[in-house]
Amino acid sequence: MLYFGLIYIFKKLRCGSFYFAVAVCHDQLHVEETQDTFERLFSCEICGKISSRKSHLTVHMRTHTGEKPFPCKICGKAFGQKGHLNIHIRTHTGRSFTCRICGKGFSRKGGLDVHMRIHTGEKPFSCTICGKNYGEKGVLNVHMRIHTGERPFSCMICRKAYAQKGHLTVHMRTHTDERPFSCTLCGKSFHSKDNHLRSHTGEKPFTCTTCGKSYRQKMGLIRHMKNHTGEKPFSCTTCGKSYREKVALIDHLRTHTGEKPFTCSTCGKSYAKKFTLIYHMRTHTGEKPFTCTACGMSFTQRFYLTCHMKSHTGEKPFTCTACGKSYRDKGYLTFHMKSHTDEKPFTCTACGKSYRHKVCLTVHMRSHTGEKPFQCTTCGKTSQMCAVRTSDVR
Repeated sequence: MLYFGLIYIFKKLRCGSFYFAVAVCHDQLHVEETQDTFERLFSCEICGKISSRKSHLTVHMRTHTGEKPFPCKICGKAFGQKGHLNIHIRTHTGRSFTCRICGKGFSRKGGLDVHMRIHTGEKPFSCTICGKNYGEKGVLNVHMRIHTGERPFSCMICRKAYAQKGHLTVHMRTHTDERPFSCTLCGKSFHSKDNHLRSHTGEKPFTCTTCGKSYRQKMGLIRHMKNHTGEKPFSCTTCGKSYREKVALIDHLRTHTGEKPFTCSTCGKSYAKKFTLIYHMRTHTGEKPFTCTACGMSFTQRFYLTCHMKSHTGEKPFTCTACGKSYRDKGYLTFHMKSHTDEKPFTCTACGKSYRHKVCLTVHMRSHTGEKPFQCTTCGKTSQMCAVRTSDVR
């Protein structure tokens, strides 16, 4: 007897114990049906989920493929299951279940029951690992993936995996370059509709309970909280350096591999980090999206605007412990501190000369490559450095 992709459970009639056997490839599996009873289970080849019915597995596979074969004839919205379509249809035919507190209507009683928990504050679903409570079982299931590390939604193009289907949907737009959400204030288009409007309103709803600092995005608060805990769970296996976020570790690893996967479509220059490419692209477009409300001066990066704003307030919160000199920005203080330590961590691979600052090494390297990226707009003369002599201007 030959079986493919099936798992059989054999139940001994006498003791009630279970035995598992998995059919792999073309191996034969012999069953003594006279002594054992068995139930066929179907296993998902992508995530390993087991179903007792093949039809259940077929429906489950659509969470990986994204297939939605049941479209609504009224609005065109499609669904992976017929039952979900039937529930959706009720939104067109009427909503018979109404919240007595706020008047919101629902097509299902279950939907109303879940909604009522917003008013009552009831959170009946608890995480058995960390004790956090939720109003919906589905939200708890998503939360549990933080502990299990499960990411069942995979991108078919780059294989990147996500814990939530919505995150995969947003990610897919980075491949298709689909930007379905347009801002009515500035006209910009986005892959996701969340967060951008707060850049206009200034709203920062996510506040740190420790120091009171607020953020526009929840992820910004999560990153910030690690400053208080000191948690750096992502370590480089090459040099041992640790990071608070996995994406920061991935960026760091490119300093060892030399990989620069982000390329400018205009001039062909490549970068190790995506945000560095975004900043670079503004040199071509001339875009300066960050504007000072005091003087109207605009900047290509928020960091530059933050530093500039301190020129109006006179604030210099970063002080050197060696000489007492103060700076507007932490980066400037770090730059200055190297003058006390005489540390020169940036070494030229061509001649061995060392520098305190990376920018100095970058300029020096041009003496080997002959690169002169800066051109005078008046006479056309090129230079290895951005500075132009007064004699040239004359």
